[in-house]
Amino acid sequence: MLYQALYVPEGGEPFQREILSEPQIARYVAGWGRANDLGFAAVQANTEQPIGAAWIRLFNSDDPGYGYVDGDTPELSVAVIPEHRNRGVGAELLCYLIDEASKQHPAVSLSVSVDNPAKRLYQRLGFEIVERNKTSLTMLKRLAAEGASKLDIRSPATSR
Repeated sequence: MLYQALYVPEGGEPFQREILSEPQIARYVAGWGRANDLGFAAVQANTEQPIGAAWIRLFNSDDPGYGYVDGDTPELSVAVIPEHRNRGVGAELLCYLIDEASKQHPAVSLSVSVDNPAKRLYQRLGFEIVERNKTSLTMLKRLAAEGASKLDIRSPATSR
């Protein structure tokens, strides 16, 4: 799924598979299962074949990911195999992952190419642009803390 997470513009030349062994790419999955790693896969019901995945991983300032914001904000990656794109698979994976991530993290971030159509999905899900350069955007979604009340609750002394 890491390979499918790499954005290739329409008509662009696909990456060689060897790119997955480059440290700046491999770090998104190398040694999977570290504390705070969290991910989910979507599988095709009739074949049990994976069709997509979404995952988060924490990085630090010494070895930041492309969408690094800070050491407390995990970076999100998402992939859907081409024949299942634009069918809601990525959105469903993201919603599930975001819900689970909100139980342990205050926010999640990601990096997206400025011309990647997935950018619209991220914006619909509440991601905001926090950094922009010529070719990519860093986006952040703040998450509600687990059990956070939707009400404005005040102590009696402050509610008068």
